[in-house]
Amino acid sequence: MNQARGEWSSRFGFILAAAGSAIGLGNIWGFPIMTAKNGGAAFVFVYLILTFVVCFPVVMTEIAIGRHTAKNPVGAFNQLAPKSIFAFAGKLGVLCGFMILSFYVVIAGWVFGYFVEVVSGGLQRLAQDGEFGNFVANPYKNLMYTGLFMLATVGIVVGGVRDGIERWARMLMPTLLIMLLALIIYVMTLENAGKGLAFYLIPDFSKITVPVVNSALSQAFFSLSLGMGALITSGSYVSKKDDIIASGFIVTVLDSSIALLAGLLIIPAIFTLAPDTTAETIKAGPGLIFEFLPKVFMNLAGDVGYFFASFLAAFFFLLISFAALTSTISLLEVPTSWVVDEKKIRRKKAAVLIGVVIFIIATGSVLASGASDFFTHFITYPSGADKDFLSFVADVFFEMCLPLGGFLLSAFAAFRWKTHNLSKEIAVGREHYIGSVLEKWLNFVIYLCPVIILFIFVNTVLAKLFDIVLF
Repeated sequence: MNQARGEWSSRFGFILAAAGSAIGLGNIWGFPIMTAKNGGAAFVFVYLILTFVVCFPVVMTEIAIGRHTAKNPVGAFNQLAPKSIFAFAGKLGVLCGFMILSFYVVIAGWVFGYFVEVVSGGLQRLAQDGEFGNFVANPYKNLMYTGLFMLATVGIVVGGVRDGIERWARMLMPTLLIMLLALIIYVMTLENAGKGLAFYLIPDFSKITVPVVNSALSQAFFSLSLGMGALITSGSYVSKKDDIIASGFIVTVLDSSIALLAGLLIIPAIFTLAPDTTAETIKAGPGLIFEFLPKVFMNLAGDVGYFFASFLAAFFFLLISFAALTSTISLLEVPTSWVVDEKKIRRKKAAVLIGVVIFIIATGSVLASGASDFFTHFITYPSGADKDFLSFVADVFFEMCLPLGGFLLSAFAAFRWKTHNLSKEIAVGREHYIGSVLEKWLNFVIYLCPVIILFIFVNTVLAKLFDIVLF
């Protein structure tokens, strides 16, 4: 291991940092929305199965490639598959991390901005209809909030692997879990929360359809941040003494657990205000967090007082900010690691330069909510859908390029690097792995992954660009 690059101080440090990479806004609001829209508990059941059957082997593969090469995604694939189509997977991963961060940090800025607004006494205003539209259309406030979030992200990444990323992951991840559990306990005491709990935990297996399976697999794949090289980058700092299987399993469990806990919080909270909510009437997208939940907290003011309701709302948006920060750190680390390794630029200078460029690109997403007509009506898809700049970047680099990267990664492991080389790397740090039932299962599933992920990619491209759904 090249010590100049840095290394996690312990397996626990790696687990928290890798889990932080996976845990983010997709867990806190994406998973509850997908659950509500796809049959409630039946979706949760399918999601958990696919997370461990399909996604867990991809997690193992990314970590193994990173540790084997001790390089960023570009360097890793250039070493293992030079001048091949698979080398493109590394470049695609870095580009995805770079571009995803450019819009992710804007949404994170909205969350942090709502925290500031609530703390300053603005909960009642935020709960009014149309206020979210007014908030995101204000370019000056949002540039400030986005800039502050980007500054915090760069500051942590500049600190390096141990003193920056790992140290903050050790603080943020346990804090996130404690805050989430505290809010869940409180929400469960509210009237009608039980209706939401039943919707979330009692499955109706007749709801399981091909679109539900596709949505569950997409959510599991995106939730774990697979395909952008984040786990390859994290794996490149892992010691040869560490057990990849055990660490990767814990990361997968933590990621899915936070998603499940977020569902336990948000879905019952929705039912406390709207007990007649159904999968057809629930509001998807940012509106769930920025429009509906302020109304939930404001509704509580009649029972607990405006001050305590504001405290709970601030607590919630601070929780979301922590979740977002754990992800923005890992997203910035992907291109930073590439610049440090391949261009031989010092970490501090690399992180600052990349952070500045990302902030400049992020300005387009800040202006895409009405402040600029050019960025608000950025492109029209072949289907006729009009897309703003933020939605366009999210569709291309998050919805489409991530599964493409995951397909190339799993195809590489199965057909270029070969499963016996993957097994040899996983066996380092785990005795008796070679020849075990676990090895046979992982080797079998890794051949299925390219087919399954390719289906997600094709289905997503057709749905997003042409409004065509295969199933």
